[in-house]
Amino acid sequence: MELPLDSAFAIFDAQDSGCVSYGVEASGRRWFVKTATTAWSRRSLLRAARFHAAVRHPAIVRPEHVLDGPTLVYPWHDGSVLNHATTHGSDRSALHRFQQLPLRDVEAAIDTILDAHLAVTATGYVAVDLYDGCFLYDFHARRLRLIDLDEYRPGPFTLDTDRLPGSRRYMAPEEFVRGAVIDQRTTVYTLGRTIHHLLDSPHGWRGSRNQQQVAVRATTTTPADRYPDVVALAAAWRTTLPNP
Repeated sequence: MELPLDSAFAIFDAQDSGCVSYGVEASGRRWFVKTATTAWSRRSLLRAARFHAAVRHPAIVRPEHVLDGPTLVYPWHDGSVLNHATTHGSDRSALHRFQQLPLRDVEAAIDTILDAHLAVTATGYVAVDLYDGCFLYDFHARRLRLIDLDEYRPGPFTLDTDRLPGSRRYMAPEEFVRGAVIDQRTTVYTLGRTIHHLLDSPHGWRGSRNQQQVAVRATTTTPADRYPDVVALAAAWRTTLPNP
């Protein structure tokens, strides 16, 4: 597959991941092409390729081609990343716009994220580095997709570094403790923070009291006090939704 990177219509080169990505047109289609520039980012993209080979869900954008390098070639999807984080800072203007959508649209997006993570955990993976920069939202189609899940790993596992990569706004306490067990309860915490941030707004909490209680339990400091797995979290969340 020939990828004309020199004529890319978009270049993303200000991420701290060590990856450089391009929007290109080839074979009559638009593609998002992700390349590695460091040893660390090469390991990350190899991890991403293994993850996408194992996990499938309509909301998770998967590479259609994995080339030498590695280079991951994804289908291009229009939309806005809710947190456009670069080495220059974070632009959360899309998140603020999202937080003003009708509540039903926000609830549907959260449900999509939870449903995708039912597929993730069913294959034995746990979420690492999930945050609002992974949420690509098409405001015209009212559709959310998950992108950049490069750090997801088989679990449970024991943390052998001082911390995992990720946003402190979404990370569980154990992700900062060498020797801690990272398992589905860690993913539950991150998803609880997702519920909190997406239902929050500059004017305060937009969700129901029951939805707030779900988020609070999911983000309890002690893992044993959280929902035991994503299945239980998703079930609790869905009891808070109004009837269709």
